[in-house]
Amino acid sequence: MQEKKILIITYYWPPAGGPGVQRWLKFAKYLPDFGWKPIIYTPENPSYPLLDESLIKDVPEDLEIVKTKIWEPYQLAEKLNKSNKKFKAGQFDVGKNQSWKSKLSIWVRGNFFIPDARVFWVKPSVKFLEQYLKEHKIDVVVTSGPPHSMHLIGLNLKKKLPHLKWIADFRDPWTEISYYSHLKLTKSSDKKHRRLESSVFKNADITLATSYTDTENFNKNGANAVCITNGFDENDSNKKTNLPVHKSDTFTLSYIGVLEQLRNPENLWKALDDLILQNSDFASHFTLKFAGRVDDKILNSIESTSLKNHIQNLGYLSHDKAIEEMQQSEILLITNFPNEPSKGIIPGKIFEYLAAGKQIISFGPDQADVSKILSETNAGKHFSYRDSETIKAFILEKFELWRNGNLLENTQNLDQFSRRNLTKKLAAILD
Repeated sequence: MQEKKILIITYYWPPAGGPGVQRWLKFAKYLPDFGWKPIIYTPENPSYPLLDESLIKDVPEDLEIVKTKIWEPYQLAEKLNKSNKKFKAGQFDVGKNQSWKSKLSIWVRGNFFIPDARVFWVKPSVKFLEQYLKEHKIDVVVTSGPPHSMHLIGLNLKKKLPHLKWIADFRDPWTEISYYSHLKLTKSSDKKHRRLESSVFKNADITLATSYTDTENFNKNGANAVCITNGFDENDSNKKTNLPVHKSDTFTLSYIGVLEQLRNPENLWKALDDLILQNSDFASHFTLKFAGRVDDKILNSIESTSLKNHIQNLGYLSHDKAIEEMQQSEILLITNFPNEPSKGIIPGKIFEYLAAGKQIISFGPDQADVSKILSETNAGKHFSYRDSETIKAFILEKFELWRNGNLLENTQNLDQFSRRNLTKKLAAILD
């Protein structure tokens, strides 16, 4: 049987770091096992917020990668204000942390670059790919966003080539994402964002969502949406199982990844501060570890408490090293945006947390999809940003189990989230 071809249009590709790149990197790795040949279309000169050279080893040697140049305005933004580097990852200062330069930069970002600053790659990509698709037999085109400009490439190709099969993959929502309300949009800009989003939903043959709630919301807004969550690669996890059993006199709570101001669990820091002050046994064993990029203002606020002498800040680590840190922790922290529309966001790293077999403490809105996953897998507990005493009780319970040597790995129902099984699900949709 002849192998079918899928063209994947993605901004993020190794050596880009972070969870956003891993979704289609892993799909591309396993799709050939199910009769599909992936071809990647990505920028030649992108401006990535994070780099992770270790992910390059996951790129199949025979994978065809097509690249064209992109122009992005981030250098100009960073000249105006150094903190604008955060924009590349959809982050910025909020509330009292905003200077007038931040406010101006956010207003420009939201109203001049719709849907985002990669929009200047749309026209040249459509021109290039229209010819490419005519010359090569491609069965399906996928656009993966954010940046949601990728979906505008798909939308324009679909209009020019009506018989094209197009899947729009939303790793995060567009107008429903938490920072959307912080973009200082004019009424006309807001209307343009929503019009473009609606057009993508209505013209894509299939819209992929990464959470159950997003799938429902997309369908309500005219999409033909299907849920395929992110997951963990058993090969990444299995090669770590030969690590020696973590024997230490330290009870470690770790956060792996990027932590920004909009997802800062201040009530957790307060609970840990209280435990250190009130429980000398806990204080003598506890470590709070960060492996990734933590906003300076968050770090400064934590360091003003009794937690100061309990912090290990490792900085950004390669994917492999990050998995090792997960394995060597007792509790893993995950945070989501606090507002109700964000309950459908399932951060990608939760699946690698699951594969590590550790207990997870999660923060986000009530009835979040993450809470459902933690319950199904018996992997931890989800809290709102209003909780306080229940957080202390959870951490103390796990600490006492650890002290007595009874903090066991007893997760369940994890196979559904393996990258290979998720790719099998994707291939069934493609077929």
